[in-house]
Amino acid sequence: MRISQGHLNLLELCPRKFQQTYIEQLGSANSPEQQERLAAGSRFHALMQQWEMNLPIEPFLQEDPQLRQWFHAFTAAAPKILQIENPRFRESEHLRTLEFNGHLLTVVYDLLILTELEAQILDWKTYPKPARKDLSQNWQSRLYPFVLAETSDYQPEQISMSYWFFQAKGETELPQSLKLAYSTKQHEETRQSLTRLISQLDEWLDRYETKNQPFPQIPHTEECDKCSFAVRCQRSTEAGTSEAVFSLAEVEEIPL
Repeated sequence: MRISQGHLNLLELCPRKFQQTYIEQLGSANSPEQQERLAAGSRFHALMQQWEMNLPIEPFLQEDPQLRQWFHAFTAAAPKILQIENPRFRESEHLRTLEFNGHLLTVVYDLLILTELEAQILDWKTYPKPARKDLSQNWQSRLYPFVLAETSDYQPEQISMSYWFFQAKGETELPQSLKLAYSTKQHEETRQSLTRLISQLDEWLDRYETKNQPFPQIPHTEECDKCSFAVRCQRSTEAGTSEAVFSLAEVEEIPL
């Protein structure tokens, strides 16, 4: 099974929703606002990849004022963001996989920059900057440097991950950033957490496939009432119509 940060976040958040989303592939209905946010994020990532590959980007900018604003915020901050000169490796939308306990851990780096002394993972976000604690505990912040350390010669202390948040209020306002350092201690803690979580996944998958036993449910919360699977989970008599609370746990890498 290919496992991304989105899989891990949802598996920890709600195993039953993981089953319905990834095992049974039951699509959850997004509100028009959610769909627009996802589409805007996808357009921005496509724009950044075009720019990194030195391909024309004017058609993107002319057709989308929001995209133009985000890109102007990026170019204003570019000297700070892209401060490494002459890296030995630099690639946009860089894909890496790592075999781990019978599964393939999969990551996609928005931009990976490698030098002789350090490795920088950069990630673009088109939503407001969250609290450092929330972001550092998110599986993207744990899985991305873990896979890089396991698939390269870099030590954990040489790896960092920087998030850039482009939801600026004006074209002259610089985006906000948050840089997370990495360490050997974090690396081993992530290995232990991955081992535990994937072991649970294997156990739940086995029960689901051999005994038709569903994945566990979490205790009933207010978020359950807003979930698109509330009726299916017998947590509501009718599907919730309100928009689900925005959660980092359900943010997936945007495929291009």
